[in-house]
Amino acid sequence: MKIAVMGAGALGGYFGGRLAQAGHEVTLIARGAHLDALRRHGLRIQSPNGNAHLPKIAATGDPGEVGAVDTILFMVKNIDVEAAGAAIKPMLGPETMVVTCQNGVTAWERLGAVIGARHVVPGVARIPGHIAEPGVIAHTAPFDMLSFGEADGGISPRCEMLAEALTQAGTTPLLHDAILIDLWTKFCGQATMASFTTLTGLDLGPLRDTAASRDLMRAAVEEAFDVARAVQPAMPKDTVAKIWSFLESLPDHMHASMLDDLRNGKPLEHEYLGGDLVRLGARHGVPTPIHSVFYAALKPIADALLPR
Repeated sequence: MKIAVMGAGALGGYFGGRLAQAGHEVTLIARGAHLDALRRHGLRIQSPNGNAHLPKIAATGDPGEVGAVDTILFMVKNIDVEAAGAAIKPMLGPETMVVTCQNGVTAWERLGAVIGARHVVPGVARIPGHIAEPGVIAHTAPFDMLSFGEADGGISPRCEMLAEALTQAGTTPLLHDAILIDLWTKFCGQATMASFTTLTGLDLGPLRDTAASRDLMRAAVEEAFDVARAVQPAMPKDTVAKIWSFLESLPDHMHASMLDDLRNGKPLEHEYLGGDLVRLGARHGVPTPIHSVFYAALKPIADALLPR
């Protein structure tokens, strides 16, 4: 397959690198020092699933140089969805599939408004990692799941083709015939953990180990699920239990990437996590008192980090 990774940071670099290892024609689209390092030294992956060095992997800052591709892994930050969507248009052929991997539940629709909904396949990435240094991806736990499927349900041949490629690459694709349910399931836990760890500046361990904060976190997940069920009535009844079991399984040192962004002075995805949850709750008549407090408390912090 001919594959482009739009936003080849930690997630994009990892999946793109693994696909290139498996022999697919991959181009990483990045910027800044990371792009410079990719061009000079190639891509390095440090992972419990096996280290890799791809010294000749294609990398560019200009999607217009790539030409039409079969698949685009769309892994930019939420704040960049519209601009990046316009930038990838030269890579779109009539059958090009664009898999979104943003946090939250609205990116796939926003991207579809830019490039046409027929191209867009919603996805959910579950993989811990970060850019250890320019050109180097640190994958920090042995799971590397990418779940995706057609927005209107079902599993299409184009999704099956990508899943086969990801399997050959040694990663863990999950074809989902109700991807929006999976998207919302992740969102309920992620919106809670992102707001709570960013507001407190704490890892997950202390928040779970303190009775008062543990109860608040559980209640916030339940509140998010009430919104999810209003938007997606088919949400399974055991969703909260599954989310809580997952949060319980995470190591004590885990925290949301939004806390890392805050520490590094980068824009926060606050509006696409807590913000969207509160707005969707209001639209569907579901009260969100906990997440409304989270949102209001984080908003001045997030606004101060926006580009001026």
